[in-house]
Amino acid sequence: MLQLMLLLLLLQLLLLLQQLLLLLLLLLLLMLLLLLLLLLLLLLILMLLLLLLLFVLHLLLLLLPKLLILLLLLLLPLLLILLLLLLLLLLLMLLLLLLLQLLLLLLLQLLKLLLVLLLLLLLLLLLLLLLLLLLLLLLLLLLMLLLMLLLLLLQLLLLLQQLLLLLLLLLLLMQLLLMLLLLLLLLLLLLLLLLLLQQLLLLLLLLLLPLLLILLLLLLLLLLLLLLLLQLLLLLQQLLLLLLLVVLQLLFHC
Repeated sequence: MLQLMLLLLLLQLLLLLQQLLLLLLLLLLLMLLLLLLLLLLLLLILMLLLLLLLFVLHLLLLLLPKLLILLLLLLLPLLLILLLLLLLLLLLMLLLLLLLQLLLLLLLQLLKLLLVLLLLLLLLLLLLLLLLLLLLLLLLLLLMLLLMLLLLLLQLLLLLQQLLLLLLLLLLLMQLLLMLLLLLLLLLLLLLLLLLLQQLLLLLLLLLLPLLLILLLLLLLLLLLLLLLLQLLLLLQQLLLLLLLVVLQLLFHC
């Protein structure tokens, strides 16, 4: 667009120069024609004046004395000079009018060129503003992407933390199971000893005590299982949030 506008300006300038040259040629032709006409008129006037002079002189010779003839001869050149001066003034006025017309035309063309230049400058300013707006939009998009990435990283860190907690709970469960196995072995050993000693009351007590211990351990296991379920639910929630963020990011990119 800018190149087309510049080409149009160059064409306008060339047309202006062409018009100026044509006007100058026309002025020269007019001046030449005027000069030729003036010369012809002057020749005609001189011829007529000479004829009149001859006729007047002939009459004066017949009628008037010699002194009056001399006065008339002196006045006639003055009259001719005055006529020539008047003609020159008329020519000068015509030339001035033509020059004024040319100047007005030139001023109009210059005003048109200035208007076109102003339009070009306005177009350039609008293009610069559009480029700045595009850059600002790109920066905003980049900031949004960075924020989304930071949110994803935070979610991943939370997930890792939840996984570590689950691993710790699993380790605790394994330790409890090992302790239960050890207690069962100890109980079996005690039962064997009691059977060997044949003490029934002690045997009953010892049987009741392990049962109570087993019940307590089972309760602990249930609590741990509940904790594990809660952790799994939290993990599922975090995964759902991550999926939602990924979907939102994909929609935003689209």
